[in-house]
Amino acid sequence: MHAFSRRSLLATAGTGFGMLALADLMARCEAEDASANRSRTQPLPQPHHIASAKRCIFLYMPGGPSQLDLFDPKPQVTADNGKPLPFASPRLELTKPGNLFASPWKFSKHGECGMDVSELLPHLATRVDDLCMIRSMVADNINHTGAALQMMTGEQAFSRPSLGSWLLYGLGSESENLPGFVILSPTSFFQGAPLWSSSFLPAVYQGTWVRDFLKPMVDLSPANERPKQLAKLQFLSEMNSEYGLGRSNQSELDARIASFELAFRMQAATPEAFDLSQESANTKELYGIDDPSCELFGKQCLLARRLCERGVRFIQVADSPSSNNWDHHADISGLLPTRCKAIDKPIAGLLTDLKARGMLEETLVVWGGEFGRTPTAQGANGREHHPFGFTMWMAGGGVKGGLTYGSTDEYGWHAIENKVHVHDLHATILHLMGLDHERLTYRYGGRDYRLTDVHGSVVSDILV
Repeated sequence: MHAFSRRSLLATAGTGFGMLALADLMARCEAEDASANRSRTQPLPQPHHIASAKRCIFLYMPGGPSQLDLFDPKPQVTADNGKPLPFASPRLELTKPGNLFASPWKFSKHGECGMDVSELLPHLATRVDDLCMIRSMVADNINHTGAALQMMTGEQAFSRPSLGSWLLYGLGSESENLPGFVILSPTSFFQGAPLWSSSFLPAVYQGTWVRDFLKPMVDLSPANERPKQLAKLQFLSEMNSEYGLGRSNQSELDARIASFELAFRMQAATPEAFDLSQESANTKELYGIDDPSCELFGKQCLLARRLCERGVRFIQVADSPSSNNWDHHADISGLLPTRCKAIDKPIAGLLTDLKARGMLEETLVVWGGEFGRTPTAQGANGREHHPFGFTMWMAGGGVKGGLTYGSTDEYGWHAIENKVHVHDLHATILHLMGLDHERLTYRYGGRDYRLTDVHGSVVSDILV
């Protein structure tokens, strides 16, 4: 297992610093202070099969982006605009469905593949030949809380390990100096911490939430000179080791010991990893950092690329501004363009940059929210929650670019062709990362748990 796993910690208990002897830690830090990526001292666990992707960036749009206004044009809805939905539909979260509501925006075909993309996303439209567009996503919950949990943990109601935690548990991290699972989000969003929790997995696998990109980690600068700091850490390690004797279930203690070790190394690695001043003006422009309308998400995407380069396994990039997320129950005509402008150039820049650096083939990029929006109106100019047929896309990491997969009915209500459930999405992500979703299990409470529970199939048709 990776360097911060419970197995490696327990296997080396009594060495003072858990997995590393204090003298070894001091020698390595002194010799390699300036290095952001040192060679490993513990072998990474082996994947179940040859992986297509080494790392994953999940671009998460909390609130539910409207597929009918972005990626799934419906001429029939336009033709019947203002008319009632011509069939019975499930009751939605807040209201009964209103009348059909045509998209206010035009669609055009782009790329060699001729993929449909809304005029709201002109930059992303230039990258469609890299995208695998899944128009037939389905989920089981119509409210944000349950749907967000399912999208990120596979479970709607109970605490379960998040997707990033499962990947870290199964594959470890290639970086010893940075957390293996990072959330880049300036604010919290629906459900918050449960979406990156390790739940019953050992606590070392939980995600690290970074909110302030100028000060990514609080209290990172040492208060003392190195000899004094090391003396304190040695004393703390000895106390922790003594406390742990005779206690078999000490996941949180293991994680705390590992966190001190990691924090010690991060004092040099983190400032360098998050220092965007090292990037060229052209790169910053590529991500839209020079444009106030997309500067924040541009920084998030550029940081995601930098973390990928430094071996971070799973990066969740959440578009979560302090106001105007993707939950457009009203004024979608006014609000959706703002959100699209905030992410369009940064995401296109990320895909362009990853490809130019030869990283896209081994980096799986996933885009989507917890569900979509209805083809009917809520009020005068909004859309309701819609888990019955919505759109997500993937790029790189072993998926077919330029492919439009699955479809919804002519009104965009139900997924009718090649349905992809959230469990199928998770099974496919794990497969691309080299893991069999049926074999990646953890025994807890007398049973073997997995991310996909007893469901899920790999969507083989979208794989290269």
